[in-house]
Amino acid sequence: MDNTCDTIPGDRRREAPLACLHGAGKRYGAVQALAGLDLELHAGQVLALLGPNGAGKTTAIGLLLGLQRPDAGRVELFGLPPQALQARRQAGVMLQTAGIPDTLEVGELVALTRSYYPDPLGVDECLALAGLEELRGRRYGRLSGGQQRRVQFAMAVCGRPRLLFLDEPTTGLDIDARQSLWRTIRALAAQGCAVLLTTHYLEEAEALADRVMVIDRGRLLAQGSVDEVRARVSQRRIGCVSSLPPARVAAWPGVQDARAGAGGRLEIIAAQAEPVVRRLLAEDPALSELEVRRAGLAEAFLALTGQEDEAEQEAA
Repeated sequence: MDNTCDTIPGDRRREAPLACLHGAGKRYGAVQALAGLDLELHAGQVLALLGPNGAGKTTAIGLLLGLQRPDAGRVELFGLPPQALQARRQAGVMLQTAGIPDTLEVGELVALTRSYYPDPLGVDECLALAGLEELRGRRYGRLSGGQQRRVQFAMAVCGRPRLLFLDEPTTGLDIDARQSLWRTIRALAAQGCAVLLTTHYLEEAEALADRVMVIDRGRLLAQGSVDEVRARVSQRRIGCVSSLPPARVAAWPGVQDARAGAGGRLEIIAAQAEPVVRRLLAEDPALSELEVRRAGLAEAFLALTGQEDEAEQEAA
């Protein structure tokens, strides 16, 4: 019997996936962490796995890395059980927590890590990829949180991974360091490396991912390109400078929310933009700086996971 994970129907990629979950289930006592989740990751693909805390993201990564075993379904890494050394040597990992000795220098950590792989990158190349050249002789324990994350990234890529697991990779990084890391991730993907990314920075998923999966309570809510996931939410954001009271606009048909923004702007959320814009122009001839945009990935994420309603209730 062929145990290779089947290609998920509708996926345009037909080559064998580098990693997959097929009907994966995992339970911790009474908590169902994963409930029959399917996931595939292909060469050169950046897949963003999104979901609120407790959605099952960490469990999915744990199964793919062989740190846990599924209660149901199957898991494969490079066509092998994820516990196999041959599979693990082809993957790089950057998790949210890392037990790294504080007393070792950055260069020593990278040199030690690369020694575990048959054909690693050079130490200088690893440091350059993470922007760590000037920190080579600094002890790990004396680095800032953001600098430590960059060291962890260097350690994750030093084995020339075909598959890179990045769990909240830019936490603690400043804007310049974050964008530098994004450029490196894009370059690795362009060279054929597959990347599984989890992040709470939804703009990060928009900037990097060519495929998104949104999960909650261990179940898939939506998947597709960023545009396809955004299209699941038919919201439009309308902004303008207007003298109309927000409470009055909020009562119009089709308007979900209206509130005062910075600089005297009126910010409106509506299911459809055209009828609202038409009425705005009719009731306020002096209206200016009109802008209409569709929901971003952040709005789609909140709507799909139900957090939008929770946030509104907390603010009420």
